[in-house]
Amino acid sequence: MQTLTLGKTGLTVSELCLGTMTWGTQNTEAEGHAQADLALDHGVTFWDTAEMYPVNPVRAETVGRTEEIIGTWLASRGGRDRLVIATKVAGKGQIIRPGQPITGATMRAAVDASLKRLQTDYIDLYQLHWPNRGSYHFRQMWRYAPTGTDKAVETAQMTDILTTAQALVAEGKIRAIGLSNESVWGAARWLHLADSLGLPRMATVQNEYSLLCRQFDTDWAELSLIEDMPLLAFSPLATGLLSGKYAGDVIPDGSRRSLNPDLSGRVTPQVFPAVAAYLGVAARHGLDPCQMAIAFCRSRPFRTIPIIGATTLGQLRTNIGAAGLVLAPDVLADIAETHRSYPAPY
Repeated sequence: MQTLTLGKTGLTVSELCLGTMTWGTQNTEAEGHAQADLALDHGVTFWDTAEMYPVNPVRAETVGRTEEIIGTWLASRGGRDRLVIATKVAGKGQIIRPGQPITGATMRAAVDASLKRLQTDYIDLYQLHWPNRGSYHFRQMWRYAPTGTDKAVETAQMTDILTTAQALVAEGKIRAIGLSNESVWGAARWLHLADSLGLPRMATVQNEYSLLCRQFDTDWAELSLIEDMPLLAFSPLATGLLSGKYAGDVIPDGSRRSLNPDLSGRVTPQVFPAVAAYLGVAARHGLDPCQMAIAFCRSRPFRTIPIIGATTLGQLRTNIGAAGLVLAPDVLADIAETHRSYPAPY
């Protein structure tokens, strides 16, 4: 497993990141520990979680359970310094701190709670799960209207959060701070405030990215490359669609789709023809479709670290097998042609 420097943080991370959001719902604690062992055995030392995990579904009674499972793994295995752990503070929502935006005070309280659950004294990368003002992510782009955003209010909130982040870094509780489900305007504003006020820079952004979801490819790509803000690509398999397991609009028992039939808006009339086309590309070139999809993310001109999740050890082994895979020019040409035919299937 190759390693790389995470933007401007100085942190060394694996080229793939282990996703953990099913630990505590679709996966038991023992299964989560087994995934953690397998990932570490293969050099996947960068792990991502969140205070709101697990998902499928998110429930008040399970909030924080994934972090607890990581914490019990750390307590039993030791070696915290082998890992780079990223977690997230939830934005305004219905379950965690209902209706409350992220502030410096809520972030500090959330950091302390995550540290306790993770059974560690520091978090390597602390991310804002979604912005206070909302965004076009999670299929909101089809009706997105950026009205009602007060720049002065947003600036004051951002400054408060960055000031608290600076204190948390000084206290040794976090090492870097990052974004998730953010827009280009938001990222540029965060960076401007950090640079002008001498506060910590947002180091990374975690947005959805896959063969089926290419919103990052234009303005975001430019900002990411120029500002050295790597993309942590979540759902690189489009919640399993690109594996082919839902091909023909089937719903396998125990799958994510058995719990969330439309995969949070990703199942559309356009998606299965697009999936079939990408499965065809993989078949023509003798590639595993999951590994092709993950390797595609790593082929982009902007630095990308795919977050690989799984519910079985077999799935995880397949996904880890994408490490080091370099797609040939003819594969990339076929992918580009397919993308032109299916630019935004959901």
